[in-house]
Amino acid sequence: MASTSSKLAHTQSYYAATAKYPQRYPELTESITADICIVGGGFSGVNSAIELALRGYSVVVLEANKIGWGASGRNGGELIRGIGHGIEQFTNQIGKDGVEAINQMGVEAVEIVKDRVGAFNIDCDLTMGYCDLALKPAHMKELEDDFNGLKQSGYAHEIRMLDKEAMPEVIGSERYIGGMLDMGSGHLHPLNLVTGEAAAAASLGVQMFEDSAAIEIIKGNRPVVKTNKGQVTCQYLLLAGNAYIGNKLESYIGGKVLPAGSYIIATEPLTDEQVQSTIPKNMAFADLSIALDYYHLSGDNRLLFGGLCTYSGKDPKDITGALLPNLERVFPQLKGTNIDFEWGGMIGIGANRLPQIGRLPDAPNIFYAQAYSGHGVNATHMAGKVIAEAISGTAERFDVFARVKHMTFPGGPILRSPLLAIGMTYHKIKEILQ
Repeated sequence: MASTSSKLAHTQSYYAATAKYPQRYPELTESITADICIVGGGFSGVNSAIELALRGYSVVVLEANKIGWGASGRNGGELIRGIGHGIEQFTNQIGKDGVEAINQMGVEAVEIVKDRVGAFNIDCDLTMGYCDLALKPAHMKELEDDFNGLKQSGYAHEIRMLDKEAMPEVIGSERYIGGMLDMGSGHLHPLNLVTGEAAAAASLGVQMFEDSAAIEIIKGNRPVVKTNKGQVTCQYLLLAGNAYIGNKLESYIGGKVLPAGSYIIATEPLTDEQVQSTIPKNMAFADLSIALDYYHLSGDNRLLFGGLCTYSGKDPKDITGALLPNLERVFPQLKGTNIDFEWGGMIGIGANRLPQIGRLPDAPNIFYAQAYSGHGVNATHMAGKVIAEAISGTAERFDVFARVKHMTFPGGPILRSPLLAIGMTYHKIKEILQ
């Protein structure tokens, strides 16, 4: 059984065991200059680097551990359209046009991923097909509203509402009362995607450095980022460390993102019969509950099953023991199936669940992107594009995100997680009682 993490190497996940891009990048050991320095070698940082390199900028990426070491290389691998939650709540800050712009970017974000995979021939098991799952009538109403909105917007991909009688077409589980099929979303191998994208960035001239944690930022007309053995002087700086950025490096954004744990198990490869009895059309799934389950098949027909988001700052002692009952509740026919991998990691969550994309108020040449709240595979790619647009002089879409106000979590680093854990427990109880 695999452990959840080690200091510098990738966590011992199914993804790490099936990684196809073994490239390693040097540690920064000298003083260098570049147009743009990016702190963080996950989806946000790597894709911003690609977008900026394609626009002719010289770019340096500093990763504290290994490329894709954090949530980008450990997540559930579900590529789902949409950015944020309940975008209409921000109408008073960004207007109806801003809300519509974010909704459109939520669809475009998936296309960016697909285009990047195609343009650089990245082998990451990209498979289209996804289904939202309803556990109660309120969920069906939510899906119907989503369905009608997509239809009205001219969504280009097949979408279908499924009642309980139609569910066996896509899933072998009695747990759900219905769902919404979306062929414009899907699933993939996230570590192979981000490391494949890093190789693409390097081919474009981006200088990639691993084992090179940023330990100090000196602000000014030309910011300087210091590491243990080197430093980068740049014109623009992007902070893209998400849940790992911390208050110490930059307190303004560190206090606005909460690291929360998310966990996944992977079964042994399923037989053809088991595949047909569980997920016959190789789609990805997630239910609409607060403590959601999400799952799909891997490229070698393992069931990857995730959930169990924790806000306490503590990993469960036994990930398999915590998640296996959920898996067997969804698919009782898989009882007795061996679990070959278990792992977890930190995702970044903001108070309003909208990605935080902006500039530091005291340093307009320092940008940041973080707090994707569990929906980062597509949103990170969109963040990279809008930040590159802003740096190159077209800031309209960037400004839509930058105008949204984001609360700093109360209580500081010590009290922040317990307070949010109490709040989430309240919402879970409220959901049960509805």
